[in-house]
Amino acid sequence: MLSYQHHYHAGNPADVHKHAVLAWMLDYLTAKDKPLSYIETHAGRGLYDLGDAAALKTGEAQAGIGRLEARLPEDHPYRRVLTETRAQHGAQAYPGSPLIAARMLRPADRLHLAELHPGENARLVQNLAGYPATIRQQDGFAMAHALCPPTPRRGLLLADPSYEVKAEYDAIPEHFGRLARKWNVGILVLWYPILIAGLHVAMRDRLVARFPGALCHEVHFAPVRAGHRMVGSGLFVVNPPYGLGEGAARLGRTVFAKGAS
Repeated sequence: MLSYQHHYHAGNPADVHKHAVLAWMLDYLTAKDKPLSYIETHAGRGLYDLGDAAALKTGEAQAGIGRLEARLPEDHPYRRVLTETRAQHGAQAYPGSPLIAARMLRPADRLHLAELHPGENARLVQNLAGYPATIRQQDGFAMAHALCPPTPRRGLLLADPSYEVKAEYDAIPEHFGRLARKWNVGILVLWYPILIAGLHVAMRDRLVARFPGALCHEVHFAPVRAGHRMVGSGLFVVNPPYGLGEGAARLGRTVFAKGAS
């Protein structure tokens, strides 16, 4: 399960969905003068160059952030992080979720990141140098189970697996069930791909049955290239922050709806 390389896909429509909602939640959480914990189970390298050969080969960023950024509200926190990242790293720089979190969190907050792939982990350490992040090269769910409940107890966990093997779809509801029992006040966020084959459906239905008060938000889009199997992006949020449902729905209408300008 170490073959996935996100730099081929960075900035695609699913990234825009995931990162825009994540930035909204972090903006909401950091508005209150109380420290928080941020945990990410599959961090990747944190910073991407959309002008490199891998990104240009797939063209996914052009179909994603290249096309959709202009549809985001000008005051959206995601746009703010994009602007700050480009100012520091260049016009083709793109922040992954670890860097979005690192830029938005405050000195009293805690940032815990796991990335199992040795090459990606090394790049993550390099790209987040200067930020007070604890970075581990280990299985992300193992890290999450060991940390939860974290200190501070207020906070958010993001799980963004690669879904390289179908067994991940079966295991995730159990992981989330265990994490929720240990960290009942934590915001638990799962990203999942919506594929033509519908592999996410059974997992999503199990999560909905286990967490009836959770928020499930999905957006759909055309394949980014011929033969591409992903046609949408989903986020499942346990203990969603107040207003997230409305904010995510607005994002779907303004950024992902057909004909949106």
